[in-house]
Amino acid sequence: MMRWIKTPLWVKKCTPNLVWDIPQTERIVYLTFDDGPTPEITPWVLETLAAYHFKATFFLIGNNVAQFPNIAQSLIKEGHGIGNHTYHHRNSWNTSREAYLEDIKACTTCMETHLGRTPLLFRPPYGKLKLGQPRQLRGHHLTPIMWDILTYDWDINTTPEDCLKSITQHVQPGSIIVFHDSKKAFGNLKTVLPKALAYLKAQGYRGEILPKSDL
Repeated sequence: MMRWIKTPLWVKKCTPNLVWDIPQTERIVYLTFDDGPTPEITPWVLETLAAYHFKATFFLIGNNVAQFPNIAQSLIKEGHGIGNHTYHHRNSWNTSREAYLEDIKACTTCMETHLGRTPLLFRPPYGKLKLGQPRQLRGHHLTPIMWDILTYDWDINTTPEDCLKSITQHVQPGSIIVFHDSKKAFGNLKTVLPKALAYLKAQGYRGEILPKSDL
């Protein structure tokens, strides 16, 4: 299987309905965290981001929000962004179009109920969407967000050093970077995130939340 850390330019140009980065003239990066909220991990991520004065966007699984609403609410209270990551972490390729859309709607309803917010950003689990789904999502007022840099923090064959290099060797202004605030990724994340934030700060970068429109 082909493994891309930095998304190739030709892929970005061939998929105009997907957001892979947000070109900037200033040193701004967009850190994103998938699969939370997770009790053992997400509070630590928030503390670490606060220590370096970085903001991030969290793509939340609806079922996790329903179980841990207080943690999800803390994301908003601390000024971070949120997005829809389906209710059950569905794989679009293995799910009917109708069932996939219903799972997305269920996540939105859950976030409205527990957080008082309607998500306008969506990241597909596993980065998988069927042909035509990006346009369908936009028709439901959801902007599909992909990434410029994938750290592979969840992969047991990826070392913390590899994760860090994915950022230090490839980051540029406007990069969207993917981490995961999940148990599976924490083995790498607990080492990589502080080092990545220290590096980015030393290079003059600041972390901001993803904008909700004009993407």
